[in-house]
Amino acid sequence: MKLLTFRTEKGWKTGVKTERGVLGIPDSIESIAERGETALRELAAEVERALRAGTQLLPEKELTLGPCVPRPEKILCIGLNYRKHAEESNMPIPEYPILFNKFDNALAGSGEPVPIPREARQVDYEAELAIVIGRTARHVKREEAMDYIFGYCAANDLSARDLQFRTNQWLLGKCCDGFCPLGPYLVTRDEVEDPHALGIRSYVNGELRQNSTTGDMIFRCDELVSYISRYMTLRPGDVILTGTPEGVIMGYPEEKRVWLEDGDEVTVEIDGLGRLTNRLVREA
Repeated sequence: MKLLTFRTEKGWKTGVKTERGVLGIPDSIESIAERGETALRELAAEVERALRAGTQLLPEKELTLGPCVPRPEKILCIGLNYRKHAEESNMPIPEYPILFNKFDNALAGSGEPVPIPREARQVDYEAELAIVIGRTARHVKREEAMDYIFGYCAANDLSARDLQFRTNQWLLGKCCDGFCPLGPYLVTRDEVEDPHALGIRSYVNGELRQNSTTGDMIFRCDELVSYISRYMTLRPGDVILTGTPEGVIMGYPEEKRVWLEDGDEVTVEIDGLGRLTNRLVREA
């Protein structure tokens, strides 16, 4: 099942994508994730009734999409989690997952403009597979960890490199407003046969920049959920960005780096999860 959020006059609303359009539903993404398979069975029955009754559905192209998980308690990110990306960054393969975080101010929906901070001059893209947690997880064994995942979505871990490396803490360059586009869909786990065998790509103004597979991950999804749950409680709706493959601007030779600028359009595409597109707009 593909879930999304969209803007209405009364605020954000949850929708289910169908072949005929989007069916609006009253539940929040987080409550659906928490109720898991029970909620999905109820939603599937609701969608079937609506289609059978000829209920008027919403044309997706006319909707203003929001981040597919609009209110996560935590947004956790994994650095240097693809072998070839670590190599292009001239950094050693990590012995343990490298964790940092973003906040909900960084969330953006597909199609939403993302502001470039006034001081930032080295803005980069990072196509990423994101995990969405479906069950409260604490001290989860690796062999059981996949059962705690509700679904997956595409993410763009936008990064202002000059701010990121201003100090030895990465947070400033990662947490700017809109620097975590998420979506367009939250795709439930049952529709993703193997999250470690997905093509993952990014484009800038239509030009292919990253073209890899999630099979190049150093720490796989089950290992990440298990590892993180040893130190903090993961809750339904929490989001884990699992790292980016090679091909980011920072990995280019210095003389060939052309950083993202005002008007650039960045698209992240992951097999089965859709295309997440945002345009960068320089702050006045």
